[in-house]
Amino acid sequence: MLATVGIAIRMRHRLKFRWVEDGPYAVVRLVPDASVPEWASKGEFTSVSRTTEELSIVCPAGNLPRDIDTQHHWICFKLEGPFPFSQTGVLLSFIEPLSLNGIPIFAISTFDTDYVLVQEEWAGAALSALQDAGHELRS
Repeated sequence: MLATVGIAIRMRHRLKFRWVEDGPYAVVRLVPDASVPEWASKGEFTSVSRTTEELSIVCPAGNLPRDIDTQHHWICFKLEGPFPFSQTGVLLSFIEPLSLNGIPIFAISTFDTDYVLVQEEWAGAALSALQDAGHELRS
């Protein structure tokens, strides 16, 4: 088992990422049969996911109507992709240093890349953990 763990550690990716500047972001949960509101699709990055249990929306917090409150505001990191579907461990490589430092995340994958949202109050610790792990913040 230890040999397998050692191999996995050596195979971690060093990734380039950037801070999506359209934030802070909000993560909103609506009822599953709600229509997608117009405000949900404005901005550099938005995400809408529907399941039988919920309609989840990620969008710039400034888009939210006054009657919708969120617990947290989030910063958004975009990994520099695209990554082929056959490439494994990309997201793990990025979020593992955050997890090891107790930093909560919200991850979203698209066809080309991954986005990782971190609560604003954890931004400094997240940047330090990511850079200490060898990931490079690009401007």
